[in-house]
Amino acid sequence: MEYFDFEIMGLHRNLPYVQVGENLVLASFVVLSDTELIQTVAPELLRRLPEVDMLMTAEAKGICLTYELSRLLGMKEFIVARKSRKPYMRNPISHTATSITTQKEQTLWLDGCEADKIRGKRVALIDDVIATGESINAIENLAKEAGANVVAKAAILAELESVHRDDIIYIKEHYVFRPNPDGTYTPLETLG
Repeated sequence: MEYFDFEIMGLHRNLPYVQVGENLVLASFVVLSDTELIQTVAPELLRRLPEVDMLMTAEAKGICLTYELSRLLGMKEFIVARKSRKPYMRNPISHTATSITTQKEQTLWLDGCEADKIRGKRVALIDDVIATGESINAIENLAKEAGANVVAKAAILAELESVHRDDIIYIKEHYVFRPNPDGTYTPLETLG
């Protein structure tokens, strides 16, 4: 069994299984180049969002979703927290987190000019998948440090304990798996 048969809003994808820990396997959900999927899910996620002034995401797979949401909202821009400090950044702020997909500590950076744009604004934080919540929490800490009012945390999918959180918006639960000795995978029960 090499692929997980995944369905969302009438679209089907074969997601490859990827081992990310000794006893943890993910059905790899990568939306970066999937225009059809992004254009299908974005209006539904938008329908679930409260009124916002600005969207913010991390420099990762959530960028294409955030772009499409901002386009649908008629926004001229959105904010991206960067994965490294850039020489052009003025008075940047940062926050460090460990994501289940990167499996290492990473620091997100927000240029002071970007921070000025969200100060006092109603901001929705966008990601493709929320699993442990570490990445979305890092973005939230940056937004709050910049003076933003975080009114929503949203993703296409939720995994693990995030499925039971009442502070996130998502379209569908995504399963994680335990590898079996025979090469098959068993879905883990969600934590909560």
